Amino acid sequence: MSITKASIKDIPRLVTLINSAYRGEESKKGWTTEANLLEGKRVNADGLEKIINTPNAVILKCTNVDGKIIGCVYLKKNGGKMYLGMLTVSPALQSGGIGKKILKASEEYAAEQNCDAVEMTVISVRDELIGWYQRHGYHDTGKRLPFPDDSLSVQKQPLEFIVMEKSL
Repeated sequence: MSITKASIKDIPRLVTLINSAYRGEESKKGWTTEANLLEGKRVNADGLEKIINTPNAVILKCTNVDGKIIGCVYLKKNGGKMYLGMLTVSPALQSGGIGKKILKASEEYAAEQNCDAVEMTVISVRDELIGWYQRHGYHDTGKRLPFPDDSLSVQKQPLEFIVMEKSL
Protein backbone atom coordinates (compact mmCIF):
# COMPACT_ATOMS: atom_id res chain seq x y z
CA MET A 1 0.00 0.00 0.00
CA SER A 2 1.25 3.45 -0.93
CA ILE A 3 0.02 6.98 -0.12
CA THR A 4 1.02 9.69 -2.59
CA LYS A 5 -0.29 12.95 -4.05
CA ALA A 6 -3.06 12.56 -6.61
CA SER A 7 -2.82 14.24 -9.99
CA ILE A 8 -5.24 15.37 -12.68
CA LYS A 9 -4.99 11.95 -14.36
CA ASP A 10 -6.39 10.33 -11.17
CA ILE A 11 -9.61 12.35 -11.21
CA PRO A 12 -11.90 9.84 -13.00
CA ARG A 13 -10.93 7.06 -10.56
CA LEU A 14 -11.23 9.41 -7.57
CA VAL A 15 -14.73 10.54 -8.60
CA THR A 16 -15.87 6.92 -8.83
CA LEU A 17 -14.28 5.97 -5.51
CA ILE A 18 -15.56 8.96 -3.52
CA ASN A 19 -19.12 8.75 -4.83
CA SER A 20 -19.21 4.99 -4.22
CA ALA A 21 -18.13 5.45 -0.60
CA TYR A 22 -20.59 8.20 0.32
CA ARG A 23 -23.69 7.97 -1.86
CA GLY A 24 -25.88 5.40 -3.58
CA GLU A 25 -26.31 1.67 -3.13
CA GLU A 26 -22.58 0.85 -3.30
CA SER A 27 -21.93 3.09 -0.28
CA LYS A 28 -24.27 1.01 1.87
CA LYS A 29 -21.69 -1.82 1.82
CA GLY A 30 -19.50 0.34 4.09
CA TRP A 31 -20.14 2.21 7.30
CA THR A 32 -19.31 5.71 6.00
CA THR A 33 -22.37 6.03 3.78
CA GLU A 34 -24.33 9.28 3.66
CA ALA A 35 -27.01 7.72 1.43
CA ASN A 36 -29.64 7.90 4.18
CA LEU A 37 -28.95 11.65 4.60
CA LEU A 38 -28.25 12.92 1.07
CA GLU A 39 -29.17 12.10 -2.50
CA GLY A 40 -27.02 12.81 -5.52
CA LYS A 41 -23.27 12.90 -5.98
CA ARG A 42 -20.60 13.74 -3.42
CA VAL A 43 -18.12 15.07 -6.00
CA ASN A 44 -17.63 15.60 -9.72
CA ALA A 45 -14.56 15.90 -11.93
CA ASP A 46 -14.68 19.72 -12.07
CA GLY A 47 -14.71 19.99 -8.28
CA LEU A 48 -11.76 17.64 -7.87
CA GLU A 49 -9.78 19.44 -10.56
CA LYS A 50 -10.41 22.71 -8.74
CA ILE A 51 -9.11 21.16 -5.49
CA ILE A 52 -5.97 19.75 -7.12
CA ASN A 53 -5.24 23.16 -8.69
CA THR A 54 -5.83 25.12 -5.46
CA PRO A 55 -2.70 26.51 -3.77
CA ASN A 56 -1.96 24.84 -0.40
CA ALA A 57 -4.38 21.99 -1.20
CA VAL A 58 -3.72 18.37 -2.05
CA ILE A 59 -5.53 15.09 -2.45
CA LEU A 60 -3.55 12.15 -1.12
CA LYS A 61 -4.43 8.83 -2.74
CA CYS A 62 -3.93 5.40 -1.25
CA THR A 63 -3.17 2.67 -3.78
CA ASN A 64 -2.92 -1.07 -3.32
CA VAL A 65 -0.05 -3.21 -4.64
CA ASP A 66 -1.73 -3.34 -8.06
CA GLY A 67 -1.90 0.47 -8.28
CA LYS A 68 -5.68 0.64 -7.75
CA ILE A 69 -6.86 3.70 -5.79
CA ILE A 70 -8.57 2.33 -2.67
CA GLY A 71 -8.70 5.49 -0.56
CA CYS A 72 -8.02 9.21 -0.51
CA VAL A 73 -8.22 12.39 1.55
CA TYR A 74 -8.43 16.11 0.79
CA LEU A 75 -6.08 18.41 2.74
CA LYS A 76 -5.84 22.20 2.64
CA LYS A 77 -3.54 24.38 4.71
CA ASN A 78 -5.30 27.33 6.36
CA GLY A 79 -2.76 29.33 8.34
CA GLY A 80 -1.38 27.06 11.06
CA LYS A 81 -4.11 24.44 10.65
CA MET A 82 -4.66 21.73 8.07
CA TYR A 83 -8.26 21.18 6.98
CA LEU A 84 -9.03 17.50 6.39
CA GLY A 85 -12.00 16.45 4.29
CA MET A 86 -13.35 13.65 2.17
CA LEU A 87 -11.44 10.86 3.93
CA THR A 88 -12.51 7.97 1.74
CA VAL A 89 -11.99 4.21 1.72
CA SER A 90 -13.55 1.84 -0.79
CA PRO A 91 -16.75 0.44 0.85
CA ALA A 92 -15.60 -3.17 0.33
CA LEU A 93 -12.36 -2.46 2.22
CA GLN A 94 -13.68 -0.41 5.14
CA SER A 95 -12.93 -1.56 8.70
CA GLY A 96 -9.57 -2.97 7.61
CA GLY A 97 -7.27 -0.21 8.88
CA ILE A 98 -6.88 1.72 5.62
CA GLY A 99 -8.69 4.77 6.97
CA LYS A 100 -6.37 4.83 10.00
CA LYS A 101 -3.33 4.76 7.71
CA ILE A 102 -4.69 7.59 5.56
CA LEU A 103 -5.52 9.63 8.68
CA LYS A 104 -1.99 9.09 10.04
CA ALA A 105 -0.47 10.10 6.69
CA SER A 106 -2.66 13.22 6.73
CA GLU A 107 -1.42 14.19 10.17
CA GLU A 108 2.19 13.59 9.12
CA TYR A 109 1.66 15.74 6.02
CA ALA A 110 0.14 18.49 8.20
CA ALA A 111 3.18 18.39 10.51
CA GLU A 112 5.52 18.59 7.49
CA GLN A 113 3.61 21.70 6.39
CA ASN A 114 4.25 23.28 9.83
CA CYS A 115 0.65 23.00 10.98
CA ASP A 116 -0.08 22.72 14.68
CA ALA A 117 -3.55 21.18 14.30
CA VAL A 118 -5.83 19.27 11.93
CA GLU A 119 -9.40 20.51 11.64
CA MET A 120 -12.42 18.96 9.93
CA THR A 121 -16.16 19.19 9.64
CA VAL A 122 -18.41 16.18 10.21
CA ILE A 123 -22.17 15.99 9.70
CA SER A 124 -23.57 16.30 13.23
CA VAL A 125 -25.81 13.22 13.02
CA ARG A 126 -22.92 10.94 12.00
CA ASP A 127 -22.40 9.60 15.53
CA GLU A 128 -20.37 6.55 14.43
CA LEU A 129 -17.98 8.72 12.40
CA ILE A 130 -17.65 11.31 15.17
CA GLY A 131 -16.84 8.47 17.57
CA TRP A 132 -14.19 7.09 15.18
CA TYR A 133 -12.45 10.48 15.00
CA GLN A 134 -12.67 10.88 18.79
CA ARG A 135 -10.93 7.52 19.22
CA HIS A 136 -8.15 8.95 17.05
CA GLY A 137 -7.64 12.05 19.19
CA TYR A 138 -10.07 14.55 17.66
CA HIS A 139 -12.48 16.55 19.78
CA ASP A 140 -15.63 18.56 19.13
CA THR A 141 -14.65 22.25 19.23
CA GLY A 142 -18.24 23.32 19.90
CA LYS A 143 -18.38 25.21 16.59
CA ARG A 144 -21.29 24.47 14.25
CA LEU A 145 -21.54 25.35 10.57
CA PRO A 146 -24.52 25.19 8.23
CA PHE A 147 -24.53 22.38 5.69
CA PRO A 148 -24.01 23.96 2.28
CA ASP A 149 -26.57 23.89 -0.49
CA ASP A 150 -24.86 22.66 -3.61
CA SER A 151 -25.87 21.49 -7.04
CA LEU A 152 -24.61 17.93 -6.53
CA SER A 153 -26.69 16.73 -3.58
CA VAL A 154 -30.08 17.10 -1.93
CA GLN A 155 -30.56 16.86 1.83
CA LYS A 156 -33.16 14.36 3.04
CA GLN A 157 -33.30 16.18 6.40
CA PRO A 158 -31.85 19.41 7.83
CA LEU A 159 -28.12 18.96 8.42
CA GLU A 160 -25.26 20.86 10.02
CA PHE A 161 -21.55 20.32 10.53
CA ILE A 162 -19.65 20.07 13.77
CA VAL A 163 -16.03 21.20 13.72
CA MET A 164 -13.54 18.72 15.13
CA GLU A 165 -9.85 19.28 15.78
CA LYS A 166 -6.69 17.52 16.89
CA SER A 167 -3.54 19.26 18.04
CA LEU A 168 -0.33 17.92 16.55
